[in-house]
Amino acid sequence: MFTLTAPPRRLARLAVIVPLAALLVVACEHNLGPTPGPLATITVTPNPTLPIGALQPFVATGRDAKGNLVAITPTWSIVAGGGAINSSSGLFTAGNVAGTFTLTVQATSGGISGRATVIVTSPGGLATITVTPNPGGTVVGGTIQYSAEGQDANGVVIPISPAATWSVVSGGGTINSGSGLFTAGTSTGTFFNTVRATSGGISGFATAIVTSTAPPSPLLGSAATYGILAGTTVTCVTGGTINADIGISPGGALTGFGPCTFTGTANLANAAAATAQNDLTTAYDNLVARPCGTVVTPADLGGRTLAPGVYCAASSMAVTGTVTLNGPANGVWVFQMGSTLTTGTGANIALSGGALARNVWWQVGSSATLGTGTTFRGNILAFTSITLNDNATMLGRALARNGAVTLGTNNTITLP
Repeated sequence: MFTLTAPPRRLARLAVIVPLAALLVVACEHNLGPTPGPLATITVTPNPTLPIGALQPFVATGRDAKGNLVAITPTWSIVAGGGAINSSSGLFTAGNVAGTFTLTVQATSGGISGRATVIVTSPGGLATITVTPNPGGTVVGGTIQYSAEGQDANGVVIPISPAATWSVVSGGGTINSGSGLFTAGTSTGTFFNTVRATSGGISGFATAIVTSTAPPSPLLGSAATYGILAGTTVTCVTGGTINADIGISPGGALTGFGPCTFTGTANLANAAAATAQNDLTTAYDNLVARPCGTVVTPADLGGRTLAPGVYCAASSMAVTGTVTLNGPANGVWVFQMGSTLTTGTGANIALSGGALARNVWWQVGSSATLGTGTTFRGNILAFTSITLNDNATMLGRALARNGAVTLGTNNTITLP
């Protein structure tokens, strides 16, 4: 029997090597690697081209600042249109409008986001063109901004390529061949299907109505004496002054008066308020029914000077900075919007050339919000609610059919 004896120094080295080898074995068995740092980036893939209605799963990969993988469970959202996405799974459904939707699919985790672009294609080519507004209306010498939308054979909205060329085929005025801006001539009347937009042999038409004078302002009836009319509640924080009547129907809650004040009569959930609400509805419907003269694109009026007419936006309308309404004392301005009206901080509705605030009408499809320090002129007729932020003032009326009118600090409303 033999016994091997190693020198003491070699035994010490073996004592170190054996534990290290054991650790390497454990690391291999358990796939241990470098510990990742905090999440730094998210990459979203793929960046696909999809037909309308197609499904596409997206994948989000998280990494730290050194590029190591970081496990994440992102929340998915759409930020620039193109379709819809399941917020948990990342399964995307392409919408029914063709186009390039840049960086629209977003994955977010812990304040870090990544995005991907989607191109949605139409299965068919251009089949029809729809021209709006139809009809358009303006006064002699006035303008109407027409726009064209293309559809394929299935009614899916697709880009018009090449861009539409505009022309007038049945009189009424002239039109800019590139922009679609129609200028009424000196003859009044209804010019059926006179405005034509053409692309690649496909055409769409719209009618123009030219009148000698602008339609008169709608009649408010018994609602004319109200600076505020609401459907549910009226609230005021402090410092507000209403130089007119206040009415609420069918609700009746008036809060904050005082410290806020009003100079007229308060009709709360009574017959007078109900009658005023009925008259408000009649005036609102009158404004909705007026033919659009100019589609506001983009839907921010700030920085423009506008002649009397009917201006419309399918969804929201905004005022950033100053919009100037220039026209005679009998000029009428009507602003129609499908949803909201918002004004920026310090926004200003300026009048020039004799224009009067009583002839300015804002028909709001949902709710209106006046930003801090806004100087507002005209009558707001809102389907739902109206909010005045601090120091916003109105030369006009805040008339809400179904919701609340809410005032902040130091608001003033004076009848025009």
